[in-house]
Amino acid sequence: MRRPRKDVVQRDKRFYLSQTNLLFIINWTVPIHVRHIINHRFNVATFARRWFPSAIHALVSVATSTRCSAPGVLASLLLSVACVADADDFASKRADVLALGQLTQPPAMMDAEGFERTETIRPIYYDALDYEGRPTKVFAWLGLPSNRSGKVPGIVLVHGGGGTAFRQWVEKWNEKGFAAIAIAHEGQAERREAPRKWAKHQWPGPPRAGHYQDVSKPLQDQWMYHALADTILANSLLRSLPEVDQDKVGVMGVSWGGVITSTVMGIDTRFAFTIPTYGCGKMADVDNHWGAALGDNTFYRQVWDPLHYLPNATMPTLWFSWPQDNHFPLDSQAASYRAMSGEFLVALLPGMRHSTAAAWNPPDSYAFAESVVNDGKPWCRQMGTQMNGTSIQFTLSSSKPLDRAVLISTTDTGFTGNRTWVESPASLTREGEHWVATADLPEHTTSCFVNVKSGNLTISSQYVEVQQRP
Repeated sequence: MRRPRKDVVQRDKRFYLSQTNLLFIINWTVPIHVRHIINHRFNVATFARRWFPSAIHALVSVATSTRCSAPGVLASLLLSVACVADADDFASKRADVLALGQLTQPPAMMDAEGFERTETIRPIYYDALDYEGRPTKVFAWLGLPSNRSGKVPGIVLVHGGGGTAFRQWVEKWNEKGFAAIAIAHEGQAERREAPRKWAKHQWPGPPRAGHYQDVSKPLQDQWMYHALADTILANSLLRSLPEVDQDKVGVMGVSWGGVITSTVMGIDTRFAFTIPTYGCGKMADVDNHWGAALGDNTFYRQVWDPLHYLPNATMPTLWFSWPQDNHFPLDSQAASYRAMSGEFLVALLPGMRHSTAAAWNPPDSYAFAESVVNDGKPWCRQMGTQMNGTSIQFTLSSSKPLDRAVLISTTDTGFTGNRTWVESPASLTREGEHWVATADLPEHTTSCFVNVKSGNLTISSQYVEVQQRP
């Protein structure tokens, strides 16, 4: 399958200092007070003007007025070109990623042999983008509800690390009245070739290389590029089926699938709803294995961080996780949902665990999706989370009766998954059309959120970092 054509996007003129060799030259050839002036003037020139000549003119003016040496002027000029070129290159790469949203034509598909099928669930391969010059396909389970009348809503299901396309996940959504397609985005099928290894099929795309460790490859040969394309093509395929209502197709991803979901939702805006589970953006500075892998990864920061694409996401979204997650911290998740443009809900379930089954077993994802496709909006709406001195107030509206509220808080600091979280009482009152949950914070609270329950459903306030008083 051919790659999509790149759209024209507004160029990003932020300042990048990735040319370490040129920095070395400047450090040894330009006096420190001159470097400060150059950096100041160059930043101003870069932000204020679009083209190189103005930036270079500013540098020459500084060098002349400060009697900078010729090597220093040359190094500064080279650095100016390199930095702006880097900025333009990153903007171009992001434009290439956004162009994946053009994959709106349904891909060709074929039955996958050697797997059990029923009247409603079938194993398939569908065509995906070429990888290193050769065609690829994606293995998937495609299922329709057995009891249906008219067109049904649908959902694309994206697995996490170590997972695959799970038939059982499709079955669970089929039972809720949704058509579903579960995809395997690492070239594997749902068949073991070893106890902890899924068998590869004969048309795989790129494997996942750790945490974005393949960024030295061309963008179009990187795993995340293909994973996003696989997800968008699955959407195009599912919504093309005559049994499916194309305006009611969503996506849910778990862990790495949650990272894919929190990225693709800003690229393929056809999705009617999204459910990023665990995975999110803003992971480069996290104090765990993600931060260790991504701290120096400029390409992730400038191209792959979902925060670049989330402002485009306008569909209703449920951010689904738990406070003790050891992979994706609550502050990174909060930065992600605050970056999107659409309405969002948060559901943080203490003790949830981190797995695909832990994500598909609770009723929250199904209730959220059902309310969006049946009523046109989520069953609950966040109206605001406010800190009032030593108390927190969470205001919301709900189409379901609400039962109780509880404060979840910690006095620890550091990575949120390593903190001890405790529950304490919160009040819940009805005020006209709204509900208000209020709780006093335990002494020395560092962060918190409020959970409100409707039967076995949970809606959470936004995560709050508490400002400590001196």
